[in-house]
Amino acid sequence: MKIYCWFNPKACPKYRQSLNDEKKEPEKIAEKQLSKTQSWIYLIGGVLMTVGAGCCAILWHPEWMCWVYILGSLLFVAMQAQQRYDGQNATIRRLRKIMLISGVLFILAGVSMADTAYLFLRRFFSTVTYIQFFYNKWVMLLLIAAILQLYTTHRISNELEKES
Repeated sequence: MKIYCWFNPKACPKYRQSLNDEKKEPEKIAEKQLSKTQSWIYLIGGVLMTVGAGCCAILWHPEWMCWVYILGSLLFVAMQAQQRYDGQNATIRRLRKIMLISGVLFILAGVSMADTAYLFLRRFFSTVTYIQFFYNKWVMLLLIAAILQLYTTHRISNELEKES
């Protein structure tokens, strides 16, 4: 068989398999893109998050701006959840799950921001415990969520480039 394949490579099963592989169309990336309206909602959500977090950080009307941030984070996370990946790449699937976890952290940061403005959890804890564990902890949640978001965004774009 080896001699026959050497003289007539088209008869070799490995050669025929490589020809079949070349004829196959490359897999299309199974990623659902947002519509134009959804993209605008996604953008508005990001802007509201930025404005709300910035105003709360400089203590400019934190009792209003925490709600602006929460609205923005809900819009942002909802539109991000609409983007789906239905492909077979396990790395992208894992990164999408991490991205959704960062979205939950964005929302929790908003709840913590509202707690910092209104002190609604203070009645359940002593003053020292409340300040130690809850007061102004929205900053850490926001930081962790933002780092996860940046990491997953760049990794997913790199993985999608490798696939195509």
